[in-house]
Amino acid sequence: MTGYYDIVLGLIPLAMAGITGSLVVAGFALTTAIPMASVVAVGLIGHAMFVRAPVDPVPTEPTESVQSDPVQATE
Repeated sequence: MTGYYDIVLGLIPLAMAGITGSLVVAGFALTTAIPMASVVAVGLIGHAMFVRAPVDPVPTEPTESVQSDPVQATE
């Protein structure tokens, strides 16, 4: 099953290569096209880290909680 993070990991190199290639063909210098493409890649990474942050799965079954007796001070 392909998840969100798998898609993001695939889009990062695709964005770098595809956007850089498109910009070079459009007439931009390679030294300009690479940083412009990296902005998109950084945006993808930032979205995956901060907007759709990975979270721990919530257990479906309640777990038993062990309650300890309160400590009583002796005089």
